[in-house]
Amino acid sequence: MTIQSSLQNQGKVLPAVGKTCPLVIQDLGKQYRRDFWGLRHFTLELDSGIIGLLGPNGAGKSTFMRMLATITKPTEGKITWRGVDIATRPDPLRDVLGYLPQDFGVYPNLSALEFLEYMAAIKGLPAKTARQRIDELLQVVNLVDAARRPLGSYSGGMKQRIGIAQALLNDPQLLIVDEPTAGLDPEERVRFRSLLANLAGNRIILLSTHIVSDVEATAAEIVLINHGSLLVRATPEALLASLDGKVWSWLAPSDRLDALKQSHLVTSTVRRAEGMLVRVVCEDSPHPQAQLIDPTLEDVYLYQVSHNGGRQ
Repeated sequence: MTIQSSLQNQGKVLPAVGKTCPLVIQDLGKQYRRDFWGLRHFTLELDSGIIGLLGPNGAGKSTFMRMLATITKPTEGKITWRGVDIATRPDPLRDVLGYLPQDFGVYPNLSALEFLEYMAAIKGLPAKTARQRIDELLQVVNLVDAARRPLGSYSGGMKQRIGIAQALLNDPQLLIVDEPTAGLDPEERVRFRSLLANLAGNRIILLSTHIVSDVEATAAEIVLINHGSLLVRATPEALLASLDGKVWSWLAPSDRLDALKQSHLVTSTVRRAEGMLVRVVCEDSPHPQAQLIDPTLEDVYLYQVSHNGGRQ
């Protein structure tokens, strides 16, 4: 059985479009030039929980996020929120949308409190409601003690937490976060992932990233995307099961590594005194000394991207 058919036989591939999920994406496409589509034939249903949108840089993740956030309109297909087409009627979604874009910026001379008051006014929150909500969110993101400090003095992780706070001002039903841990140090990344996990519940959280560990730590479902095409949508458990019995490890001579990469998918290498300890994904044993090992989501991700690049 092939790796892809293993996923299909588990019934974990993209479901048919129906009417039960609040957010439905149907045959979505975005064309930037006559010969280039940033996204095409993209169909997906989303319900509550954290969904990880995983793909390399340039895969089409930000294009998809911007269309969901009603910043740009699709060239073809449509997005509906509770049955309403957001291209023609964006307000029902905008009223319940929280968005942290990849290039989120702050006003460095404003304090966190001033910035959140400004963003609340833009979102149309009444002053009394806004102040109560801001006080709650500063506690949620653990920035009460730094609330009156200028944002220009904040670390990268603190700025991201303020970004999440502004996205949560209207208590959104749909929260979109695009590459939220890029540039953060390991400790800040762990803290941010924990914050996202605590925000899950009845809301939809769409986490877009190219960092596998971010998705692995938080997402209940994973959507793999590359070259603007959806490769597969599955639970982490189903993705891991699809490579069960197909990941191998052995100690290879260092001078054979380049040739090995030409003939097999090598997902990681670790240098040892005796040579290179390699991980390889393939159907059958690649070497008499190779041993089967447990797959990781990194193995699955690299396999899917290398074998199912998508078509424009």
